[in-house]
Amino acid sequence: MARIFITGSSDGLGSRAANALVQRGHKVTVHGRNAQRASDAQKACPGAEGALTADLSSTEATKTLAKELNAKGPWDAIIHNAGVMGVPSSSTGPEGLPTLFATNTLAPYMLTCLVKPPKRLVFLSSQLHQGGDPSLREIQKCGYGDSKLHNTMMAFAFARKFPGVEVSSLDPGWVQTKMGGAGASDDIDAAVDTYVMLAEGGVESGKHWYHCKERSYQKHAASEEKQEKLLSELEGISGVSVPKA
Repeated sequence: MARIFITGSSDGLGSRAANALVQRGHKVTVHGRNAQRASDAQKACPGAEGALTADLSSTEATKTLAKELNAKGPWDAIIHNAGVMGVPSSSTGPEGLPTLFATNTLAPYMLTCLVKPPKRLVFLSSQLHQGGDPSLREIQKCGYGDSKLHNTMMAFAFARKFPGVEVSSLDPGWVQTKMGGAGASDDIDAAVDTYVMLAEGGVESGKHWYHCKERSYQKHAASEEKQEKLLSELEGISGVSVPKA
């Protein structure tokens, strides 16, 4: 039995994965961006151990969440599932950072750096990361595909930084969720199975997964030079540094 925390788990794949893990006997804590969404997450997964609230577009709220996670830990697995798509470029969080960048890229970086490392870390990527900009220019203005490239790069970087932790990048495919839309054609059950596999562990660290199998990824994601540039940029923006192993 593992203790697992999943960000952005009030609906969609996060909620489905939470329920699947609870059914397998794990203790799962869910998350929502505000009190209503956290309540929704708990109701959608009645077997969850608890629900935490944090607006991940806010650096201060993300820091507070990290403190809560450390107080409630240790954790066996943390799944960085939360993400936004299609938000206006003018949308910003409480500290003025672009909502998409702060939620999709900066929050998982900060939580990974501030929370005592669990046994397993999972970063949610997407096939759209293949079109992400590897130059990392003006990353605060990133689009969704760029942010998913950042997530894949972070997974590979933290696999190097945390040799005792299984770190994975997960592409769930194009599935029928609120984000994916009704026309999505991939197997949602296979996506959930991959969440479960990575949360339970026993895989090689530093790999990119799709439907429980390794999948190819944008070659620039594996560049240590680019990974270090990304981490440096995020440290400069957040003031949070990568802990020493």
